[in-house]
Amino acid sequence: MASPPSDTVAIKSLVDLHCHSTASDGRLAPADVVARAADAGVTLLALTDHDSIDGIAEARVAAAEADIELIAGTEISASWQKRTLHVVGLGIDTESDVLKAGLAEHQQMRVARAEKMAAKLEKAGLSNAAERAASMTADGQITRTHFARLLVEDGLVKDMNGAFKKYLKPGKPGYVGSDWCELEDVIRWIHAAGGKAVLAHPFGYNMTASWRRRMLSAFSEEGGDAMEVCCGNSTADEITQATKDADAYELMGSIGSDFHGPDQHWLALGKVQSLPKSVQPVWTTLSQRASY
Repeated sequence: MASPPSDTVAIKSLVDLHCHSTASDGRLAPADVVARAADAGVTLLALTDHDSIDGIAEARVAAAEADIELIAGTEISASWQKRTLHVVGLGIDTESDVLKAGLAEHQQMRVARAEKMAAKLEKAGLSNAAERAASMTADGQITRTHFARLLVEDGLVKDMNGAFKKYLKPGKPGYVGSDWCELEDVIRWIHAAGGKAVLAHPFGYNMTASWRRRMLSAFSEEGGDAMEVCCGNSTADEITQATKDADAYELMGSIGSDFHGPDQHWLALGKVQSLPKSVQPVWTTLSQRASY
């Protein structure tokens, strides 16, 4: 994963609606993520593991003990124009049959992808990739991040950024693509579960400005509700542009650190710029504590 830009904007926030646990590719168990968020001063938190809601029950118990309001969430991969986008579902009903069926389909895709990635990486010099990656997941899913950590551990690259750049991005020895469900289907799953669909990190897809506008237009037209205006690695210029985009495409705004673990200090829980006042916060439609 990339290091933060030099002009990253980050302050402490009471709200963090994007983070990960060992239910997907995070370093900490759900309860430990909640505890760390509480220590950071966060009082409104969403756990948003990749294509998974498996950590929500544990997080709810921990949140009640820590007096944090937890919003049930997930971050779902979606196909659009032969690209992969990430859509955060917030305020979801974890018992929704439609959502559970969609996530189960994606989990099957992830298992198949992990097997292919392990085989390719072993040919590229990563020893015992499949077994070692599985041992890192704590019964969660195997993701590219787990393989990236192994590449660093074996000294094949210096850091996580190097692992993705040299081995795990399209065209590289360990990359395996996934034919995720379409964007409109993913938004439909979230709405069927009573949640809000939020486009995650809109500047994280390596798009030109014109492609970003096409993406936002399609997301809005398909019924998307909000976009992340402030992320853990947002620059001042990106926040300014995202604020304009939210207005132009009639989207509410969200904020989130995209926390994965303590080793990525620039993506710390609660370390994210406050939402500009001109943008309607998506959490006002979800939170019982409306004063954020």
